[in-house]
Amino acid sequence: MSEVKLAVETRTEFGKGAARRIRRDKKVPGVLYGHGSDPVHLTLPGHDLLLALRTPNVLISLDIDGKSTELAIPKSVQRDPLKGFLEHVDLQLVQRGETVTVEIPVHTEGELAPGGNLLEHVLNALPVEAEATHIPESVTVSVEGLEAGASVLAKDIPLPSGTKLAVEEDAVVLQVLAAQAEEAGEGAEAGEEASAEA
Repeated sequence: MSEVKLAVETRTEFGKGAARRIRRDKKVPGVLYGHGSDPVHLTLPGHDLLLALRTPNVLISLDIDGKSTELAIPKSVQRDPLKGFLEHVDLQLVQRGETVTVEIPVHTEGELAPGGNLLEHVLNALPVEAEATHIPESVTVSVEGLEAGASVLAKDIPLPSGTKLAVEEDAVVLQVLAAQAEEAGEGAEAGEEASAEA
């Protein structure tokens, strides 16, 4: 897992006007919270933060006003719905050795059984517990040869050492749907089930 260093500043101005001024300077307003301490309002470098956030659950080493260094992971990122630029970021304070619960992307490899079947991601990300400085970037699962009706459960996904599931073992992560005219209805039902499980 990569660790990215960012030089950040504490901020004392709040509200929409202040946030707009920060963004005009190509920076991003953010909040650092956790461990029962008071939230710290920050201004982060926009471009460097954007690059860092390309890695899921990136570990960020924050150099705050050149006085202290804290470790954090992104918990919530708000983007402009049209232009995609970063509007705000919430960061969670973490410590080396601490266990955190995060969601990691699920990637697939291999080909489904012939027949035009469709692979549905019931869970796009897998909730896991991991040590804050060793969060896996993603997990990969083989779907080679899976037929319609087959499912991949959370317990079937190989996890890196030191990482544990933070979801029911029998939670469906992937399922193979038969390609047919009614698939839209089935997909909607499966999506509802997924949101009920989430």
